[in-house]
Amino acid sequence: MLDCKKNCHTLIVVLLVLLGCITAASGNYRRPTRVGLICCEAVSRAMIPAHIKLTAYKRQNALKPCVEAVIFFSENEKYCSDPAARWISKKVKGLKEIKE
Repeated sequence: MLDCKKNCHTLIVVLLVLLGCITAASGNYRRPTRVGLICCEAVSRAMIPAHIKLTAYKRQNALKPCVEAVIFFSENEKYCSDPAARWISKKVKGLKEIKE
């Protein structure tokens, strides 16, 4: 009878400790907020034609599935451009940079 009480007491203590660990772990977990992933997954080195009126640009860092890019904005479109392309520095001059 004494062994049963001792074993039952030990089992209850172990279960309480496990329950405390599970509760503490779930308390530290915060559900991430929903973010719509809109990014450049590929870029082009081709120059954007001069007749397309660009309004702004944004630099994008590489974080998969996104790649390093300069995103140019017109009134209706977005263009994913290779930041290493030679024409980029000339094209960004005079455009508003969007920083987020």
